[in-house]
Amino acid sequence: MKILIVEDEKGLAEALGEILRREGYSVELAFDGKSGLEKALTGKYDCMILDIMLPLMNGLDVLSYIRVKEIDMPVLLLTAKSEVEDKINGLDCGADDYLTKPFETGELLARIRAIARRISQATDINPKFGDIVLDLKKFELICGINTVVLGRKELRMLEILISNTGHIVTKESFVNEIWENSDESAYNNVEVYISFLRKKLQLVHSRVHIKTRRGLGYCLEVS
Repeated sequence: MKILIVEDEKGLAEALGEILRREGYSVELAFDGKSGLEKALTGKYDCMILDIMLPLMNGLDVLSYIRVKEIDMPVLLLTAKSEVEDKINGLDCGADDYLTKPFETGELLARIRAIARRISQATDINPKFGDIVLDLKKFELICGINTVVLGRKELRMLEILISNTGHIVTKESFVNEIWENSDESAYNNVEVYISFLRKKLQLVHSRVHIKTRRGLGYCLEVS
C-alpha cells in the first residue's frame, strides 16, 4: 500500500514515514498543503495521512478539493485539535478517520491496518468513477437510472481507464491487455472502441468523458 503523508512538522513526518516503511508500506512525504494536494491529485496513492493545520493550504481545503475531483482514497486526519466540532468538520469534508495529536504509534498503525482491510475488501466492488458504475457481471455501464450494455472489449477498456484514474493509458497498453496481436489493425481498433465508449457515455447522460492526450493516450475526466 502506498501512503502519502502531508505534515508540516518535518521531524514528525519523517518519523512516521520511517515507522510505516518498517511495516512494509511505501511512503512519500509533503510538508505543506499545496504540494500535498499536487501529489494527491496524481491518484497514485492508496491512503493519505493529512494534518489539518498546514502552510499554504489547510488540510480541510486539501481534502475538500480531492473529493470534488472524485479521488476517493481513504484519508486519515491528524490534528492537535480535539474539539468535537473539528472532528465533525473533518468527517463532513470526506475524511475516513481522525486521530488527535499526540497519539500512540500503535493506534496509528492499527488505523492504517483497518484502512488497508477496507481497501482489500473493496477490490470485489464494481469499478466506479464520477457518476458511472461498471457492472462486471452484467456487462453494463450504469449512470443513475440509465444503463447500457457493453461489449466485452468495451467493458475491459473502460475498466482499465477507471483503474488508471489520474494517469494516461496508452494505445499500446490497451493492445497488450485486450488484443491478441499488436499489428496496425489492433491500434486502429483502440480508436474505434474509444469512439463506441464515448457514444455510450453520452447515451447514459454521464458527466464522465474520455479525453484524448494527443500523442500519448487516453484518460477519464469529469465535466
